[in-house]
Order: sequence, then C-alpha cells, then structure tokens
Amino acid sequence: MAVHPSAIIEDGAEIHPSAEIGPWSLIEAGAVIGAECRIESGVRIYGGTRLGARNRVCHGATLGSEPQDLSFTPERARPLVIGSDNCFREGVNISCGLKSERGTRIGNRNYFMAYSHAGHDCLVGDDNILANTATLAGHVQLAHHCFVSGQVAVHQFARIGAHTMIGGVSGVSKDVPPFVIANGQRAVLVGVNAVGLKRHGFSAEQRARIKAVYRLIFRSGRRLEQGLSEANARYPSPETERIVAFIEASERGVTGFA
Repeated sequence: MAVHPSAIIEDGAEIHPSAEIGPWSLIEAGAVIGAECRIESGVRIYGGTRLGARNRVCHGATLGSEPQDLSFTPERARPLVIGSDNCFREGVNISCGLKSERGTRIGNRNYFMAYSHAGHDCLVGDDNILANTATLAGHVQLAHHCFVSGQVAVHQFARIGAHTMIGGVSGVSKDVPPFVIANGQRAVLVGVNAVGLKRHGFSAEQRARIKAVYRLIFRSGRRLEQGLSEANARYPSPETERIVAFIEASERGVTGFA
C-alpha cells in the first residue's frame, strides 16, 4: 500500500494493500477502500463509505459527506456504497445516505466531472457521465448510459431513464423517460437520443421504433393512458416495454415534448 506521509488514515479504516493514498488526504474510520483505488491529494472519504476496485478520486473530492439536509443528525447517517472503475474528478461531492436504509449507491464505470454532485439517497447506475457542476438532488435515480451536461440541476425524487441525454443548464423537475434528449430551463423532451443509441448498438429498426412509440404517446393527440395502452400492442419490443413501464411508474409526472 502506497500512502503519502502527510495522509491521515484513521484507525478502523480498511485500505486494500494495492490502493494508493495521496498527500493530505483523510480516510475516516469505517471507510473501506478497494483494490487498486487511487485516492489523490486533499481527498476526504468519510466513515461509512465503501469503494470497490479501481476507483480514481481526484484532488479535493469528498465522498460520503454530511447530506445538505437540515434534518440530518450523525446517528441518522446511512452508507455511501460505490462500485468499481468510477472516476471522481476535482471537487466532486457525494453525500452519504439519510432517509433510506440502503443509503446512497453509485454503480460502476461512472465519470463525475469536476464539481458535480450527487445528494443523499441517490441511486446512480452504470456507465453514466455527469459533466462539470451537474447536480443530482436527494433521492434522484439515474439509470445507465446517461449523459448529464454541465450545470444541469435535477429535482429531488426525479428519475432519469437509460440512454438519456440532458442538455446543458437544464432544470429537470419531472421524470425523464429512457432513450430521449431533454433540454431547457424547465426541461422538455426535444427528440430521441439517436446518436447515443447508435453508439450503444441500437439498430436502425430499434431507433425507428423508439421514435414511433414516443410519437404515439406524446404527439398523436391521444390521452396518455390510451397511448401507453396502444404502444405495446402496435410496437411490441423490449424498448417499448421499458418506455411504458417507466412512464406508468412515475410519481412526479413525466417530462413531455414542447
């Protein structure tokens, strides 16, 4: 284990022998650092934070910090559990959990650019990118293969579906269904994320079907319930099922087209 002489490792922290801890970093008691993790300079990893393997945590990042919630008390803290192969760039802040037993969860292969933030009790899946200063409020669910652009603010309890792109400086107040692009100060859907879907192996037929499903649900003049009912019958596919299931499960309401 390579630990810089200025780093502080509290008794009770678990550090894998292959991990690296850089100068002026603080690893609190109760934290777990997995194999081949690189903890760079000035990082603070709070107790109750668990990192899997090969995570990189850059200068000034804080993982498992106190939630920005006025109801927080130390005894209510819940864990922050992080998978493997994530990168947390400079100044990233991820809060520990507060209001759910599972706490805050970050999956695998996510890339958090500088000063991005995930609040308490968020669920972040795999292979997502959060650009500079993108912010997820508490309880946000971010699926997988999403791109959240710079200075985006996602409202608490909102859900972002898979293979979705959120345009820069957008305010997301409702759920955003899978496979789309959303944009705007109060975000609206502006189309299907065709480029992202193509990059992730969706065929031309699949992309066309996704477009047709959204056209039926949001642009046909039908009531939402009627569009959802017809979608699976007219365009049967796993993608259609995911879109319909996501919308039907929404509690905040779903972001629509302008």
